[in-house]
Amino acid sequence: MDLLFTNAQLVCPLTDTTTRGWLAIKDGAIAATGTNDTPPDAREIIDCAGKVLAPGIVDIGVKVCEPGERHKESFRSAGAAAAAGGVTTMVTRPDTSPAIDNPETLEFVMRRAKETTPVNVLPMAALTKGREGREMTEIGFLMDAGAVAFTDCDNIVRDTKVFSRALTYARSLGALIIAHPQEPGLSAGAAATSGQFASLRGLPAVTAMAERMGLDRDIALIEMTGARYHADQITTARALPALERAKANGFDITAGTSIHHLTLNELDVADYRTFFKVKPPLRSEDDRLAVVEALASGLIDTLSSMHTPQDEESKRLPFEEAASGAVGLETLLPAALRLYHAGHIGLPALFRALSLNPARRLGLACGHLGRGAPADLVLFDPNVPFILDRFTLHSKSKNTPFDGQRMQGRVLACYVSGNEVYRRP
Repeated sequence: MDLLFTNAQLVCPLTDTTTRGWLAIKDGAIAATGTNDTPPDAREIIDCAGKVLAPGIVDIGVKVCEPGERHKESFRSAGAAAAAGGVTTMVTRPDTSPAIDNPETLEFVMRRAKETTPVNVLPMAALTKGREGREMTEIGFLMDAGAVAFTDCDNIVRDTKVFSRALTYARSLGALIIAHPQEPGLSAGAAATSGQFASLRGLPAVTAMAERMGLDRDIALIEMTGARYHADQITTARALPALERAKANGFDITAGTSIHHLTLNELDVADYRTFFKVKPPLRSEDDRLAVVEALASGLIDTLSSMHTPQDEESKRLPFEEAASGAVGLETLLPAALRLYHAGHIGLPALFRALSLNPARRLGLACGHLGRGAPADLVLFDPNVPFILDRFTLHSKSKNTPFDGQRMQGRVLACYVSGNEVYRRP
């Protein structure tokens, strides 16, 4: 064996277990695991001292600002942040400048990622040209060039005929479509969720029904076209029954949510703190708890950071005018462990959402600790407390809502194909 981890708490979402034991790596893949039996010999042995060894995180929806806004985030800085956060696979968004809507731009992105990033990078491509919702991209050529999914991100395709044609064509190629379920007319210009808090603060708001309405439209089109579909963020209780019915009807639909909507609520905006301005806006506490329960039950499949870097100039503005988004590659795991420590979800179920389900949706072999899986791993201590200082983050942009907050759980080391890409100093 090349590498042997001993004395580890092995968390495997595939078997839904947490066991004390060892894990061996050979030729970049997991070769064997065990509990009480004698581990094999290896060239290098790492004593995990009882800490947790789990599959590396597969993070769907990471924005890296190349090309166009490299001052906010580059592949080099995003890769360093991902490794430090236990993210071994970044699935990147196409909402760059220009958008990733042709094979040439996609090839540039893949080349930059390969040159500078220590973790796996899988790019998504735009569904329509320029993300403008008018003309479908060359989905087949983009798939050949390496695109793993297609999305216009938060630019909702308003023209139902254009969207249905794109879904039909994607169905013929087996392509995965990732959409942002919102009713665009209602959600335009919104900075908060409708309710007493938004009214008291005088903020332009959107009803939670906008998410339900957007999802209902998309589900109808999935039923019509048979396309493979993933909702990037389900954040409200009102959208959950529609999602449950669609799954019960056998549609090829999955859904994700973001760590910020699972661990924060609308009251965190407080005195117009723009680091808490995300899209869709933070929801009520009732919505948050409903989505946490849906994640724990498996109704919501994936959990991601929705990493969106914004520079200081974009955030240091009045709340309505400030840019939406927060960085999350390094805070995804410690923030997710809040759910574990609060008793909402166990570690195997948490890594089902962080690793196994996103890997399965994209057709990847990683995401679990089974024999033959790529040795993409994160070693972490779930119990160590710390105060987050945003200026210690590896991302170029520091727009995290968790700045100054007490967190519990830190990444100790990260491995990609059995190679160490990060170790905490």
